[in-house]
Amino acid sequence: MNYFDLTETEAYRKLCAYYKGKPELKKLLTPEAVEKYVAPAGKNISFSYAGKGMTPELVELCQSLADEQECIAKYRDLLAGGIANKGENRAVMHHLCRGTSGLPVSDESAACGKFYAREKEKFFAFSDQIRSGALRGSTGKKFDTVVQIGIGGSGLGPKAVYQGLLGYCRAEKVSPILRAEFISNIDPDEPVSVLSGINPETALFILVTKSGTTLETLTNYAFVEEYLRKNCPAVDVRKQTAVVTASGSPLDDGKQFLASFHIDDSVGGRFSSTSACAGVLISAAFGKDIFSRFLSGAHSSDILALNGKVGENGALMDALLEVIDVNIRNIPVEAVIPYSASLAPFVLHLQQLYMESNGKPARYATCPVIFASVGTDCQHSFFQQLHQGKVEMPVEFIGFKHSQYRTDVQYRGSSSQAKLDANLAAQITAFADGRSSSDINKCIPGNRATSLLFGDRLTPENLGALFAHFENKVMFQGFLWNINSYDQEGVRLGKDLAKEALEFEKNDTPVLKSYYSFF
Repeated sequence: MNYFDLTETEAYRKLCAYYKGKPELKKLLTPEAVEKYVAPAGKNISFSYAGKGMTPELVELCQSLADEQECIAKYRDLLAGGIANKGENRAVMHHLCRGTSGLPVSDESAACGKFYAREKEKFFAFSDQIRSGALRGSTGKKFDTVVQIGIGGSGLGPKAVYQGLLGYCRAEKVSPILRAEFISNIDPDEPVSVLSGINPETALFILVTKSGTTLETLTNYAFVEEYLRKNCPAVDVRKQTAVVTASGSPLDDGKQFLASFHIDDSVGGRFSSTSACAGVLISAAFGKDIFSRFLSGAHSSDILALNGKVGENGALMDALLEVIDVNIRNIPVEAVIPYSASLAPFVLHLQQLYMESNGKPARYATCPVIFASVGTDCQHSFFQQLHQGKVEMPVEFIGFKHSQYRTDVQYRGSSSQAKLDANLAAQITAFADGRSSSDINKCIPGNRATSLLFGDRLTPENLGALFAHFENKVMFQGFLWNINSYDQEGVRLGKDLAKEALEFEKNDTPVLKSYYSFF
C-alpha cells in the first residue's frame, strides 16, 4: 500500500479545481437530490449528504480520492492485524470486540477476536450473577447501583452508552435496571457528589484503567476507599469492585477484587465502548441481551464500511465530505447536533473521538474543532451565529422518527416528536436556502452545508451503529490525511508536566512552577 499526504494526490488537485466553479448549494439541494444522496450507515441508520451540495461529478471525485488513498485496502489491513498505530507499533483491534463474522481477519486477528469473545462471556456471566442477586455486596445486600471509575474513553464512552440506552430500557420494561454513576474528574468534588448520593452497601464499583497506573483513576479509587472507610466502615469496597484492565497490569489481581476482566493494547480508550470498558457496566445495568444488541449494531456498520463504493458507504462518504470542508473549503470547525436528549453525553464522547484521534501534526489542517449540543435547545443558544455569522460552520445532524419512550402529547395540532423533527428539517432547509431581505439584520445568507444521520428510533442496535459509524469515519479520515489516528502524544505531555508540577521542590520548569504557585 502507498501512504501519501492528502495534498500529494491527483484527486485533491482535481477537487480544488472543481470547487472554484462549484454551483451554489441553494441550486443543488432539490427534492430529487435529497432522495438520491443517501448511503447506509448501519442496518437501520442512513446517512443523508444532499445538504453538502452534491453532483455526480463530486461523487466521482470523492471516489477517486478514496481509491487513491486506498481507504478500503487500509481498513482491510487494519482488520487483519496490520500495524495501524505506527507511533506505538500496535495493531488496532476494537472492531473485533463486536464480532469477526464477515470481516477479512487473519489468523492473528481472529485469535484476538476470540480473546475478546471469551472476555465478553466472562462479564456476561458476571452480570447475570449481579442482576440475579447471586453476587452481593460485602454486607449481603443486592446491588442496585453501578459506579464506574475511569477517565477519558473509560468514562465518556460508557456514560454515552448508558444514557443513550436508559430511556429505551425503561420504555421496554427491562428489569432490573441498575442506576449508573460515573467518577472521572480528579476534582474531589465529583466523587463526593456521587458517593453522598448513593447507598455504598448496594453499589458495585467498576475500576477501569488499561495500564493499571492511570493517576487520575487510581487517585479517585483511593478517594472512594478513604471516604467509605470514614463514612461506611461496614463496606469492604474491594469486595464490591470489578476491575477492567490489561492482563498483567498492577490491578490484574482476581483475589484482591470481586472480579477482573481484560482489555489489551489493541483497543484504544476512545474506541473501547464495545469492549469490557463499557460492557461490564452496560451488561450489569441493563442485561447482556441489551449489550449484545448494541454490539450487533456496531458490527453491521463495520461490515457496511467495507464497501468500496463511496455512495454506498456512509462512514467513508461522511469522512470524505468533512475532509473537503477542512482542506478545500478551509472550514476549521463543525457542529454535531443530535435531536435526541438521550444523546447529550454521546456528543462529548465524539469530541474526544474526533479531536484526540485526528488532531495531529501535518503539513495541512486535519481534524476540525468539534462542538456540540442537543436540539432543539441549541437553536436558542449558538444557532444564531451558525445562520448569520461571518464564518460558515457545517452541521452534522442526528435524528429519529420515533422517541425512545413512545410517550407524547398532542398540542396545537401536532405531537412533541413531530415538532422536534419539524425543527430539524427546518434547520437543514434554512441553512441551505437562507432568506433575502433589504434589511441586513434580517438577511440570512444560506448556502451552508449540513448532513444528517437518521433512523426510526434510538435502539441498542442503532446506538451501536452510531458509535461504529463515527469510529470508522475517524479511521477513514486518518487514512485520507495520512496521519496516525490511534496515539495521543499531546495528551501525554500534559500528564507528564502535571506530575512534574506535583514534585514542586524538584520542578525545574520556571513557568510551570510559577503557575502552580497560584494554588
